[in-house]
Amino acid sequence: MQHRVRAVLLTPHDTMLLIKRIRPGIAPYWVIVGGRIEPTDAGPEDALLREVREEIAGEAEIVRLLHTVETGDERQDFYLATVEKWSFEDRTGPEFSQEGRGEYLLEEIPLTTEALDAVNLLPRDFATVLRAAVEGGDLLTAR
Repeated sequence: MQHRVRAVLLTPHDTMLLIKRIRPGIAPYWVIVGGRIEPTDAGPEDALLREVREEIAGEAEIVRLLHTVETGDERQDFYLATVEKWSFEDRTGPEFSQEGRGEYLLEEIPLTTEALDAVNLLPRDFATVLRAAVEGGDLLTAR
């Protein structure tokens, strides 16, 4: 089973960081920062911190596990985390240099249901969970 970790990264500005993906022939969509757990990672949280360093050159502080999505041969753990500083220009993830992967754009999205409704956040199952957490004010208590 493929195991991935993702971070809902809250900023000091009461926003969250999402990556907008633009690929030929596909409508733009947004994803949460994260990726696959590698054999060299000590565990899911270690993998998550590595992914944040690679994808946005930031240092995250994990608050808690927010949700898990399992589908057939894949498990994705979504963590709530905070990040104070980041630099998308200094990212080092291997996917950014692979030909044909399309564009990656880092965006700050307000922690509002309106802002979430305005983006095509994938996976949809998690987008629904995240929207409910934002609507209930559950994320603001992490800051």
